[in-house]
Amino acid sequence: MSLAAQASAASGTGQPWRTAFPDAANWDAPIAIGTIPALLDRAASDQSDRPAIEFRDCRISYRTLAAEADRLSAGLLAMGIGQDDAVALYLPNTPWHPIAFFGVARTRARIVHLSPLDAPRELAHKLSDSGARTLVTTNLPGHLPPALDLLTQGAVDRVLVGEAALWGDTEALSVPSGERLLELPRAPPPTRWPVLSPDDLCLLQYTGGTTGVPKGAMLTHGNLTAAVSMYRNWLDHTPAGSRDENRIIVMLPLFHIYGLTTLLLRHIAEGNELLLRQRFDVATLLDDIGRKRATSFCGVPSMWTALMNHPQASECDFSSLRNCLSGGAPLPFAVGQQVAQLTGTRLRIGWGMTETAPAGTRLPANVDLAPGLIGIPLPGVDLRIVDRDDGTRVLPPGEAGEIAISGPNVFRGYWNRPEETAAAFRDGFFLTGDIGRMDERGLFTLLDRKKRMIISSGFNVYPAAIENAIYEHPDIAETIVIGVPDAYRGESAKAFVTLKPRAPAMTLDGLRAFLADRLGRHEMPVALELRDALPRSPVGKLLARVLVEEERAKANATSA
Repeated sequence: MSLAAQASAASGTGQPWRTAFPDAANWDAPIAIGTIPALLDRAASDQSDRPAIEFRDCRISYRTLAAEADRLSAGLLAMGIGQDDAVALYLPNTPWHPIAFFGVARTRARIVHLSPLDAPRELAHKLSDSGARTLVTTNLPGHLPPALDLLTQGAVDRVLVGEAALWGDTEALSVPSGERLLELPRAPPPTRWPVLSPDDLCLLQYTGGTTGVPKGAMLTHGNLTAAVSMYRNWLDHTPAGSRDENRIIVMLPLFHIYGLTTLLLRHIAEGNELLLRQRFDVATLLDDIGRKRATSFCGVPSMWTALMNHPQASECDFSSLRNCLSGGAPLPFAVGQQVAQLTGTRLRIGWGMTETAPAGTRLPANVDLAPGLIGIPLPGVDLRIVDRDDGTRVLPPGEAGEIAISGPNVFRGYWNRPEETAAAFRDGFFLTGDIGRMDERGLFTLLDRKKRMIISSGFNVYPAAIENAIYEHPDIAETIVIGVPDAYRGESAKAFVTLKPRAPAMTLDGLRAFLADRLGRHEMPVALELRDALPRSPVGKLLARVLVEEERAKANATSA
């Protein structure tokens, strides 16, 4: 089904939320489906000299941002990069990310996001799986050395480096010389750019699965621009301000789909100023709100928790802040209440996935927060609850089942995995793996996850991937990894292991040291429990759910 047909189908009948919440969104507004370069072109034409990005007190106008992206795109085309190529972005939150993202998108090459949290072999897997032979990075200490290692190992053919100091003083490394190590190429625009279509593949955004092996979600130009349009058609009922007043704090990583779409792409489309920050820091956040008068901040639950616990938070003037959003992971109910009390602004919540770019749901302004409540579908999205065994039988309101989603924002499938793609869809709906229910008004509540997955600080962590790494330890016989509550991250990994006969005692520090080059920091177990035996089914299958239930019972007992 084409993106236009999906948009039309998702605006049909049988959606009780449209009747129950008529003022929540522009339900009948068209979903604008286009291309990523066209999105920036329109913004540059409309906004021209207005600031698009403020980074280290340096302002970059919309005109300059578009021109820099075009110069990079022209340089890549001159190098021979174009359709059927893949370019990996190994970049933090600096202006090089949006310049490279928009620049690569215009060449028709597919973009591959890499995370600095990834372990070296995970980086190598994503590069090999995606076919990316060119890597774009910057000469910051946390990025250039791993990029050079990938080059040395032959994981990429060339590394293109953007000078970090171009955007203000910083601790940058000198770039060693080498014919495969080059500055980011820039050139005058060609007489004719490649012709792009909304159905062209734009981004391979890697996510895990039940096996924990990262796989590339294929997101088209149309998927990403449809998601931007859906957010813009949602009416959040915040006090309106002039565009000159809109300053959006960007501390979420742009290599993550949450930060990419809900912050970068959406607010570039709206012509707002992005206060781009290299990393999350509460003191900087408070300064951006109190002194620079930021109007919007989107974060994951761990960021809101850190804000609540900061000793200077109560002294900040939050009066400029009109929009607070939490996503990426379930938000503890109490944290939402505390944020509203501190800031004087209700914390808005939503749900989405990498595969949905990540548009999914929002909570209407006239609905109170409640544990597990994720709201109603965004305009253009259709959601249903289906039987979790076959994924086809639609369940009535009140019954729990698997959440299924359709719409022009839903991805094309998994890169080079036709069988997994086919298994993920039923009747045109993507089976999310999340368990929930819908009430009579069309409000959805998230109950649990069908897939055994941990969400830590907004990042997906797959127990199977951690278990595979732990099994490489010569002293470990068996292991089960589960998610346990973490007051800061939401969830973290806990490993249960049995040791081989005559193996020495094991400590958490020892295990973490062994896993240091096998797992990302966000995947590291925060707890270890040694056992004589692990729970099994009658046929001998290890049972993670038994340990989940044990941990839940412990938590309940502690709470009581």
